[in-house]
Amino acid sequence: MFREIFAQAWIALRRQPLRSFLTMLGITWGIAAVALLIAYGRGLRSVVVAAFDAFGKGAVICWPQQTSEQAGGQRAGKQVVLEKADLEVVRENATLVKAACLETVRWLPISYGDRLANTAIRGVCPEYGEMRNEVPSAGRWISPEDVLERRRVVFLGARLREKLFSGQPAVGETVRISGTRFTVIGTMDRKIQDSNYFTSDDESVWIPYSSAGDIWNTRYAAVLVFEPLAPRFEKEAMSQVRAEIAKRQRFSPTDEHAMIMFGREQFRPIIDGITIGF
Repeated sequence: MFREIFAQAWIALRRQPLRSFLTMLGITWGIAAVALLIAYGRGLRSVVVAAFDAFGKGAVICWPQQTSEQAGGQRAGKQVVLEKADLEVVRENATLVKAACLETVRWLPISYGDRLANTAIRGVCPEYGEMRNEVPSAGRWISPEDVLERRRVVFLGARLREKLFSGQPAVGETVRISGTRFTVIGTMDRKIQDSNYFTSDDESVWIPYSSAGDIWNTRYAAVLVFEPLAPRFEKEAMSQVRAEIAKRQRFSPTDEHAMIMFGREQFRPIIDGITIGF
C-alpha cells in the first residue's frame, strides 16, 4: 500500500516539476523564516534584558528632595540632605537592605599627558561596584582598604579609557583629576545600558568616597544607592530606608516627595511587556 502511494506521488512530481519545485521552496522558506524570526526575537530579548540588568540587578537610587508634609514640628518645604549618619542608620536598622552606599559627584577635568576630558567624577564605596554591576575587565574595583587609607586610586569607564589611553594599557598609569594625581587601578569594557544617571557609566570615573573629600566637600552626598535582600523586597526596603532617614531628619516616613526612589523592579513590567512576544 505504501509503495503504491509513494509511486503515485513520484509520478505526480515528475509530471509537474516546476509546481513541485515551487511548493518545496515555499515550505523550505516558511520553515527558515519562522526559525529566523524566533532566533531574532530571542536575541533581541536577551539584548534588552542584558541592557536592563547592566544598571544593576537590584540597585535602587534615592534622590533627596524637599518635604511636602509637616511632621514633628517641621514645616513643609524643608530640604532633605544625605549624610554619613543617614547611611549608618540605614545599614543598622533597615533589615531588608543588603548593601548601601553614599555617592558624591562633581564634573571635573581628568587628564593623561596632553589628553583631557571633562566628566563625572563619582566618589563611592566598595559595595557600589557589585550593586551597580561595575565589572573590571582589567585591574580591580575599589577596595575597603582604598577607602580606609584614602588612597588616590581611580576606576575608569570604557569610553573614557579609550579617550585618554587610545587602546594602551591604563592600569598602573597616573592621571590627574583637577590637578590631583590618581593611580588607575581598574577599567571595564563597554556596557550596553538602557538607563543611567549623572552620565553614562562608560564615560564615568570612580574614586573612593574618602578620597573625593580631598578634592571637594563631601559632607552631603548626591544620592544614596542601596540593594534589597532580594528583588521581591524592593518596595518594602524602600519604605524602610525612607522611614529610617525620616526618623533622623524629622520628616514624615510617608512623604514620598521628600525622597524620590528609582528601583529596577518598578520598570521590570515595562521590559517584560516589550519582550513578551519574544
